[in-house]
Amino acid sequence: MAMAFKMATTGMWVTDECKNSFMEMKWKKGHRYIVFKIDEGSRLVTVDKVGGPGEGYDELAASLPEDDCRYAVFDFDFVTVDNCRKSKIFFIAWAPTASRIRAKILYATSKDGLRRVLDGISYEVQATDPTEMGIDVIKDRAK
Repeated sequence: MAMAFKMATTGMWVTDECKNSFMEMKWKKGHRYIVFKIDEGSRLVTVDKVGGPGEGYDELAASLPEDDCRYAVFDFDFVTVDNCRKSKIFFIAWAPTASRIRAKILYATSKDGLRRVLDGISYEVQATDPTEMGIDVIKDRAK
């Protein structure tokens, strides 16, 4: 099995694929976003979906399930008021109201461990419905 990084507080493991995909997004701009999920049976955090460089925020939002929790990272490119191009990486903790209580607890307690593995996150957004993580929220935080 490939090497995994253990999250001490919950006994969850983050697979190499998670870290490698994140590094490819961060340094090579190979992905616009990555969605992660926890496999409760194997106790692994794995990559659920990867968005190509041509995909946008709407595709990320559409890929999150309405009844289950997920983590996501999104590489947001923008232009500042000084006309400088910038990029910020957002970490999104998605816990919709319709998801199971057990899943919400598992994702909430595992979040910090995953964030430690994914070095370079600028901002965090926690959302229970799509309005809490809309593109306007992302744009406002990135200023």
